[in-house]
Amino acid sequence: MTLNSLALARDIARPSREAMLRRAPSVQDFWHNNTTLFEDAWKEWEQDADLGGLTLDESLYAPALRDAVKAAWANPAEDTAVRDLWQEVFPGVYKAQFFDPEKLPILRGYMDKVADANIPLRPPYGISLNRAGAMLDPRSEGYLGAPGFQSFYDGLMNRYMRPISRLLFPDVAGYDTQTFGFSIQWKADTDTSLRPHSDASSVTLNINLNLPGEGFSGSGVSFIDPESRRVESLTFDPGTALIHHGSVPHASEPITEGSRSNFVLWLYGRHGQAARGGVPVPDLAPEDRWTLVNEASDGFAPF
Repeated sequence: MTLNSLALARDIARPSREAMLRRAPSVQDFWHNNTTLFEDAWKEWEQDADLGGLTLDESLYAPALRDAVKAAWANPAEDTAVRDLWQEVFPGVYKAQFFDPEKLPILRGYMDKVADANIPLRPPYGISLNRAGAMLDPRSEGYLGAPGFQSFYDGLMNRYMRPISRLLFPDVAGYDTQTFGFSIQWKADTDTSLRPHSDASSVTLNINLNLPGEGFSGSGVSFIDPESRRVESLTFDPGTALIHHGSVPHASEPITEGSRSNFVLWLYGRHGQAARGGVPVPDLAPEDRWTLVNEASDGFAPF
């Protein structure tokens, strides 16, 4: 690692948002040519930054979920306690308390420090209206490469999201070996809405990172039942999560006041393969759910 990587990364000329939205070839060259520089800069930043005790570890998870998940890893046959924490709030959509609201200031404080680091981060410009946030997965150009964050992200995806996904949606097994994630922030009068769509994922986990008392108006998530065409708007409290098949149509409604912060996390198979209707549902043994997948990243990123 070059010791001045942080200074070099901060001083580098950056592509415009307009160029990023156009997918200009120069933008891809920018991220590709500077991958090592930015990764080294994040390492240097993490060594030098005054994080003030903003440690990302398992204490951030809601205690009931953390304890149930820990017990399931020790004895997979006991994973009914994990299943019982998830409430079906719309056909095929489940909700649970994922992060501890009292610990959310640690995660949000860390992400604020990241934003202030002044290291180039690629925003999730696959979401055309969103101006904040970052790509979280190493497969993505310009991702959040701080080693401490990546350790936390790896545990979130592999020790929490994947086994929970297999528990709730057993048909995704085998179509869930690859991870992808990004953070977003919807702001009133800036990021208005996201039209109805489905995700290029087998499973989507959407976690609300708003702090207790950090209110906003609007910006619910509308889900559409493909069979009945019923539409229902769902909101979720600080630290709660919604999980569903990526194929479930949904939309983010206009935000009218304040801001809403989220992690949006995906699982899918190699080269973007996703579980869709008609996929045989395997009879998974508990130990097939609570296992680590030893499949290397294929480098494919949906956007």
